Amino acid sequence: MTDKPLVYYSSKADTDNIRKIVAALNFPCIFKGDDYVACKIHFGEPGNTAYLKPQFVQPIITELSGYTKNFFLTDTNTLYKGSRSDAVNHLKTAAAHGYNFAPVIIADGLRGQDLNEVEINQKHFKKVKIASALARADKLLVLTHFKGHEMTGFGGALKNLGMGCGSRAGKQQMHADFKPKIKTNLCKKDGSCAKWCPTSALQWSEGKVPVLIPEKCIGCGECLAVCRFGAISEMWNSSTFILQEKIVEYAYRIKKKHPMILYFNFLMEISPNCDCYGHNDPPVVPDLGVLASFDPVAIDQASIDLVNQKAGKDIFKALYSYADWNVQLSYAEQIGLGKRDYELQKNN
Repeated sequence: MTDKPLVYYSSKADTDNIRKIVAALNFPCIFKGDDYVACKIHFGEPGNTAYLKPQFVQPIITELSGYTKNFFLTDTNTLYKGSRSDAVNHLKTAAAHGYNFAPVIIADGLRGQDLNEVEINQKHFKKVKIASALARADKLLVLTHFKGHEMTGFGGALKNLGMGCGSRAGKQQMHADFKPKIKTNLCKKDGSCAKWCPTSALQWSEGKVPVLIPEKCIGCGECLAVCRFGAISEMWNSSTFILQEKIVEYAYRIKKKHPMILYFNFLMEISPNCDCYGHNDPPVVPDLGVLASFDPVAIDQASIDLVNQKAGKDIFKALYSYADWNVQLSYAEQIGLGKRDYELQKNN
């Protein structure tokens, strides 16, 4: 008998194989008829086609509906100006991307101000600001499109749980250490970074290089995300490390509130960048299927292992040498979120 956390894996994320994994997870022992179950998803930004597709989520929701009727799909509002920075437009984006087969609730409310502030007393935070609908749900399903990320190396279950469950104020707390620097020789002066900046920290006039107003910058990193010319400098290593640890501390609070959270990572259209982009680059490796676990550290470690085995190298380290993704897994294991040493259970 092993004490390693079990990670279920199917190399095909079709309906039959997803149902096999669900059957192995024993839904009847997890979800009860009066449970309010929050299904945490990233609905994707308009223009991005790599976000988690509804056809992968629907078989899980169909099975869930057999045990509770109080389930809902949810995400939190973004810091940056875009289609998901308020609940009205966020709901429109979710519907446009096919998420209209179950109730959808934006967890931190109309403008991202509905939150529960709770104590955690960890290294970076004494208190965290969790989106209220996620804080008050009885059970959580975390459904994640696994991909690369320019600020954390990769984005998996831990990021979806930690960053994704923070209110807008919580997201600002997590991002506060990042300050961008503009590479004037690469800037095309199109102003896209300034247009997306939520605090007008980047001042731009047509035909000129934007100027950063440091005291206005909240460190959300969206200028880095939207610039397609490499003109926003990468962060210092210390900033990426701190960000990852802060995300883990938010995940720690959610995990403490909900000891039994079920995680699904979909290794489909594994894009190099976050689904918050209004575009996506080609996948870094072919589709690899779907994983499920009750351990967020184990499922993320298994996901990165499968991707790197397929790539024949540490693909996200090659893409983002300044953002060592090991930090989030090591810190999560250190504070008791899970284990990196896992057992892979293949289901096809």
